[in-house]
Amino acid sequence: MSAATGAAGGRDPRFDILFEPVRIGPVVARNRFFQVPHCNGMGHLRPRAHAAMRGVKAEGGWAVVSTEEVEIHPSSDLSPYVEGRLWDERDVAPLALLADAVHAHGALAAIELVHAGINSPNHHSREDALAPSHSVSPHGYAPFQAREMSRADIRAYRDWHRTAALRARRAGFDVIYVYAAHDLSLAMHFLLSRHNHRRDEYGGLLENRVRILRELVEDTREAVGDRCAVAVRLAVDEKLGAAGLQADGEGRDIVAMLAELPDLWDVNVSGWANDSATSRFAPEGHQEDFVRFVKRVTSKPVVGVGRFTSPDAMVAQIRRGVLDFIGAARPSIADPFLPRKIETGAIDEIRECIGCNVCVSGDYTATPIRCTQNPTMGEEWRRGWHPERVPVSARPERFLIVGSGPAGLECARVLAARGHEVQVADTAREPGGRVTRESRLPGLAAWARVRDYRLAALRRSARVGLYLDSEVSAELALDSGAQRIVIATGARWRRDGVGRANRLPVTGFDSPAVLTPEDLDRGLRPRSPVVVFDDDHYYLGGVLAERLRAEGLEVTLVTPAPLPSAWTVNTLEQRTIHRRLLELGVDLVVNANACGFDGERLRIECTITGRQSLRPAANVVTVTSRLPEEELLRALAADPGRLEAAGVVSLAAIGDCAVPGTIAAAVYSGHRYAREFDCAGGERPEPLREYAALD
Repeated sequence: MSAATGAAGGRDPRFDILFEPVRIGPVVARNRFFQVPHCNGMGHLRPRAHAAMRGVKAEGGWAVVSTEEVEIHPSSDLSPYVEGRLWDERDVAPLALLADAVHAHGALAAIELVHAGINSPNHHSREDALAPSHSVSPHGYAPFQAREMSRADIRAYRDWHRTAALRARRAGFDVIYVYAAHDLSLAMHFLLSRHNHRRDEYGGLLENRVRILRELVEDTREAVGDRCAVAVRLAVDEKLGAAGLQADGEGRDIVAMLAELPDLWDVNVSGWANDSATSRFAPEGHQEDFVRFVKRVTSKPVVGVGRFTSPDAMVAQIRRGVLDFIGAARPSIADPFLPRKIETGAIDEIRECIGCNVCVSGDYTATPIRCTQNPTMGEEWRRGWHPERVPVSARPERFLIVGSGPAGLECARVLAARGHEVQVADTAREPGGRVTRESRLPGLAAWARVRDYRLAALRRSARVGLYLDSEVSAELALDSGAQRIVIATGARWRRDGVGRANRLPVTGFDSPAVLTPEDLDRGLRPRSPVVVFDDDHYYLGGVLAERLRAEGLEVTLVTPAPLPSAWTVNTLEQRTIHRRLLELGVDLVVNANACGFDGERLRIECTITGRQSLRPAANVVTVTSRLPEEELLRALAADPGRLEAAGVVSLAAIGDCAVPGTIAAAVYSGHRYAREFDCAGGERPEPLREYAALD
């Protein structure tokens, strides 16, 4: 048996338009929800996990479910990044698993064929990288170049693409993409004059630079167009002004030249950081101004994205003639059942994307995808987790969860769905823990959705009691009648500067002039000049510097990393954060470690040369590492006999109280405990693994 999202009162008629079928060439999508291609860190290495993840989305109501970019040849080897692969016939069967999983729920399966051209590192294949003209990679700092393609290379490229399309059809795909977006594909490199310096029929005038894209579409239609729809994914604007494609210039001209050739246009802005901008820097529907022209140029259906989670916003896009399909990558990750919930009237059960791009970090770290909102993402096959169903426990128990942060709320939600009685207590006057505090920072308001989704679920349950402004001592916990006690009290930022760069406390950081993020949240206001010492390297140091600067303070951000908020390279926002700080006038000091503070000046040391210097600082805000708030846990664990006498079967810590980490990690921790606390034999099950077959 299992517990699932409850049925609601039926679909609101205002949203009927979202569930109209739409023809795409020779195939028909059952509604207007289109999961556009997105990376996932599973691809060709983990085909069963990949298929299960996409299959759940089809089950959730997406009419079209796409792969990520799928390499068509060894000269487009993206290793160590884990993408799809169609190099030869051996790659057909793994991709057929995905197509079958999608078809099992009545959806169309789409595949995005790609040759990455200049962006192909070919670390594994050691093939030459190919490009329209001799050039270096525009991404990263790898010491390699791509060679200019001869006419024979171009003929070979067209043949590789055609062969891959035929293989994709044999694998069962219904929609075949020709990919020319994000500055990540050879087809787009030919379009761009900054990459294409050719003087033959494939270079120079736009008509010539479009030639290869036209030929790829024509080749694909000829090869598979009788049964498969042919889609073009095109970046119509690069947000580079005259230095790149523009929607009111060559971007529009390209669509006009090929208007009726494909069966579907999938349009967006490039590069990937613009297309998948975080909620901190872009609102829902932020691409409309760039893509609204497309439907005026072509009669073919158009799909676009904009981190859509509101059905009203979706309907508005359709009725205003901006889009035919509501495209989504990140919203489909946060809630694979988003279409089904709109269809059944369960709007308040949508798990809305918060736009944090933790999902993107999986691709950048070559690991399976994860999501802050949806802890089951990437675990559908290897752990058997479903986003809407959890196994009902054979014997309901009573739980006390101390802490209402992301881990505690998610744990309570899942335990209640499994049939248990849950009491959640927190000393805070409002629930949400760090999510509530951080959602007040500049640009992070959407992060409150992590709290709000879970609170809404708890309010719908009769099995959960939430008690705020409630101090829980060891005695009260033992007297609660709970059979299982879960400590989710979070963590606090260290004041002493200990982190990655300093394994021992920094001299002088015991000064009252040294503040933590919690001090700022309590309303303490630093004096100018203030130094933010960021040895955490994720978003918080940068966003606190932004907040303090907006309050009129003179702010310096010091970090041992070579970039401010360095880890956000993995969430596509480091450059945007960097630019924002510079534009605000924050003084950035990189490759510098804090090594002493005398109450007025911070001593810093260059991490490269070891040279030291002094920075004026009336206050220092230290963002380095955190310590679990584990006093209650220690008090309870100190006397196992008292636990047993009180009828407590188990005591556990989850989330930041167990291991301080990201909000995504905290949600996952709470979810996993609630699913697995009663595993047979007390041992958590090992996740399934995929093994490469030996020839």
